[in-house]
Amino acid sequence: MKKTFQLFCTIHLLLLFMGAAVLPYHAISQSNTASVTKDTFNIGYAIYTKDAKPGTLNAIWNYANVWSGKGKASGVSKNGFAGNYHIKYYYENGEFSDEYDLIIEKAGKFYNLSWIADGKVSARGIGTVIDNRLIAGWCRVTD
Repeated sequence: MKKTFQLFCTIHLLLLFMGAAVLPYHAISQSNTASVTKDTFNIGYAIYTKDAKPGTLNAIWNYANVWSGKGKASGVSKNGFAGNYHIKYYYENGEFSDEYDLIIEKAGKFYNLSWIADGKVSARGIGTVIDNRLIAGWCRVTD
C-alpha cells in the first residue's frame, strides 16, 4: 500500500509540474496580447534557414517570450546569408504580424541585421551561423 501511495504522489507531482510548465505559455499566448504590460523585454531572436529556392529564407522568431511565429523572406543574397530581402512574419496561429525590408550584412565572422519599415530602421540585431542557420538576437529601436 505504501508503494502504491508513493507512486500515486509521484504521478500527481509530475502532472502538477507539467501543468505549471504549460499554463504560463497559454497565459501569455498571442491571443491574449492585451494583458502584456510595459514590463515586456525588448529582446527577440530569429533563426533563418535557406530555402531550396535561391534568395529565399525561412524564419522562426520570438519577441519578448510573448509573441512568436514564422516568416518568409525573398530577395537577393550576396554571399551566404548576406543580402537585401523583404520579409513577412506571421504569428503561430498563421495570422499576419509584420513585414520589413531586411538587410543582412557580413561583419567578419558575424552578421549585422536591420529591419526597415516605412524607410525607418525599426529593429537591429546581430547574428552568427550555426549548422547552416543564421541565429540572430535583436531589439526594437526608436531612433
